[in-house]
Amino acid sequence: MARGRPRKDGGEKSNKTKLGFEATLFAAADKLRSNMDAAEYKHVVLGLIFLKFISDRFERQRAKVLETPHADPEDRDEYLADNVFWVPKEARWAHVQANAPQPQIGQIVDDAMYAIERENASLKDVLPKNYARADLNKTSLAGVINLLADIDTLPEANGGQDVLGRVYEYFLGRFAAAEGKSGGQFYTPACVVNVLVEMLQPFKGRVYDPCCGSGGMFVQSERFVEAHGGRLGDISIYGQESNPTTWRLAKMNLAIRGIDANLGARNADSFHDDLFPDLKADFVLANPPFNDSDWGGERRRNDLRWKYGPPPPTSNANYAWIQHFIHHLAPHGLAGFVMANGSMSASQSGEGEIRRALIEADLIDCMVALPNQLFYTTQIPVCLWFLARDKSNGILKDLKLRDRRGETLFIDARQLGQMEGRVLRVFNESDIGKVAETYHAWREGRDDYRDQAGFCRSVPNQEIADSSFVLTPSRYVGTAQNEQPSEPFDFSFMNLKGDLTRQFAEAERLSGDILRQLERLNDNA
Repeated sequence: MARGRPRKDGGEKSNKTKLGFEATLFAAADKLRSNMDAAEYKHVVLGLIFLKFISDRFERQRAKVLETPHADPEDRDEYLADNVFWVPKEARWAHVQANAPQPQIGQIVDDAMYAIERENASLKDVLPKNYARADLNKTSLAGVINLLADIDTLPEANGGQDVLGRVYEYFLGRFAAAEGKSGGQFYTPACVVNVLVEMLQPFKGRVYDPCCGSGGMFVQSERFVEAHGGRLGDISIYGQESNPTTWRLAKMNLAIRGIDANLGARNADSFHDDLFPDLKADFVLANPPFNDSDWGGERRRNDLRWKYGPPPPTSNANYAWIQHFIHHLAPHGLAGFVMANGSMSASQSGEGEIRRALIEADLIDCMVALPNQLFYTTQIPVCLWFLARDKSNGILKDLKLRDRRGETLFIDARQLGQMEGRVLRVFNESDIGKVAETYHAWREGRDDYRDQAGFCRSVPNQEIADSSFVLTPSRYVGTAQNEQPSEPFDFSFMNLKGDLTRQFAEAERLSGDILRQLERLNDNA
């Protein structure tokens, strides 16, 4: 294990860093990036975190081998047998940190990455290898190396906590915030992932994400299984990602946590190069790109996946994604995914007809409206869809679900969450628990489920049909009992004349509540 760097007072800083230090560590690392763009700096830091991780795990295994009679600590098989990456001498953290002050430290790191890929086939072409480039300040690089040296990644030294995994996840989120819009290509906020996972409860079976980003859905699924006393081997993970850089991030993120996942041999577009054409998953969890209009739909007009209607080829891919998810669901499978709010009510280019077909096929299990500002990268209002291939649930043995055919649950969670800073809202455990437990109580037929005005309601599918097959929760849950209608809006200050004045007055009379009009517009955005 590499030791912490010397302190100025002559002592040595402990590398058993306490949990909760992620923000401090990120702030220190971020200062070292100087004028480097966050999108570039991300790979510098995350690559080093990965290098630190595999070296620490290697050193722990090496210590065990040294204590074993007649065992050779330089025998690769002693490590591979326990699913530990083999790290050659020139790639071990002690060697890298010892050379951090050298001007050629960038090349030393690159050589370490090449050596690890050469010795571990599963990491081939995955690790970043551009630390020697001229525009990367080598003093800053050395600073990050020394920062990471202070982290003890071994769980037994930190109460069983996955310290380096937490650092990696935290850095992913912060880099997403720093990058702005482009950050959404690889990161879904943890609280949104937690809602999906807690609602679906993927205890056992095949978990699939065809647009997996950096792999957050898989990480949280494994956490869920472990937290509820299951075995991590009870779920099999399948993922696909089109962006090559993001695909590498996912491979590194899962490797750091020791998660065995099939992400395919390369990055690939799920629509045009489905790497798992025959996969039927028990659970689909996904956050596809919002309103993606450049998805090449004109090349897939007669695809067998479009069972419920051809999605608009040049409008957006929302309903292409939804049907892709359904296509890959097992006969008893469940899906939970993020969508832009417009997906709940859009009717242009045949989207309304597809949604009608999905409702008439009784595939919609639950709809959840989320508050604004949950994402670092977009202000587009979003919702969660939950689909069930078989709402009678005669096959699912691990989940005690009732027959809920002909019903759909609507949850309006827009009033939940707390602001974290000026621009970001988060769900805490209480918020996540409220939404998830409402869904569980409803689908399990528990006595503690009740419709709650303004929050949740179980709706017959015929009522949805009577409402033009719109899936916006606010249309069905009504207004909370303690929520008073707003005062009629006074247009007199606008000094409008003639027909325009009468039109505004008529609109006010018909709606009775201008704020409700604005909310509906927001829902349909």
